[in-house]
Amino acid sequence: MDPLIDMVGVHLRRNGKEILGGIDWRMNHGEHWVVIGANGSGKTTLLQIAGGTLFPTAGAVTVLGGRFGSTDLFRLRRRVGWVSSALQARLPLMETAVEIAVSGLKATFGLVYEHSDRDRELAEEKLARLGLADRMHAPFGTLSQGEQQKTLFARSMLAKPELLVLDEACSGLDLPARESFLKAVDGVMAAGGAGVIMVTHHVEETPAGITHALILKEGRILASGSAEETITSPTLSEAFDIGVAVERRHGRFYARAL
Repeated sequence: MDPLIDMVGVHLRRNGKEILGGIDWRMNHGEHWVVIGANGSGKTTLLQIAGGTLFPTAGAVTVLGGRFGSTDLFRLRRRVGWVSSALQARLPLMETAVEIAVSGLKATFGLVYEHSDRDRELAEEKLARLGLADRMHAPFGTLSQGEQQKTLFARSMLAKPELLVLDEACSGLDLPARESFLKAVDGVMAAGGAGVIMVTHHVEETPAGITHALILKEGRILASGSAEETITSPTLSEAFDIGVAVERRHGRFYARAL
């Protein structure tokens, strides 16, 4: 079976600056990855390439069996679910949570196409499971940040993506909202559907179901492998240029500065 993602020698340069350099990364079926690094380490850029929204300057990229340069990236993007705090600003604030969720079926920013009653029912079911039964008909702009993130999560899952990308998805969430969101992500991983990639610079945001980790520093891979062997005190100390102590409890990782 082809890997979900296969990158070989990937570079990305902008205005003479190398954002990513020499990235070799393979994500296989059944794996769930967290990408960790300091601000500016290239995490989001890497995932934009993986999601088909950014083309590398050099290197070979294959995502979901489609090789960049010989595959339809628009169709590819419809097979990838995205949840990002940055996405919130691109969505119509007056559309309801249900309408925002339904728009995920065709990966549009807002509900700009005809949809069926069944499409709406599916969106309502997804939102209800995420605890938004009482808020699904409220305008998106009136929802709390946690409610908006759950709406985006429902939106991303409605089209049954093969790859789910969570880009700083816990940013701005308070503790209860964050834990509720991570529980939903763990549910996706346990169900064995989409492969999950989570981008963060907060180790405690790593769900228990994550199997592998990619640690970036200054646009290059510092470490890559199983989560247990990669998310370590020495590796994170080097990644963040500060002493870091890592421990694992009940499948979750926690870090503190020394």
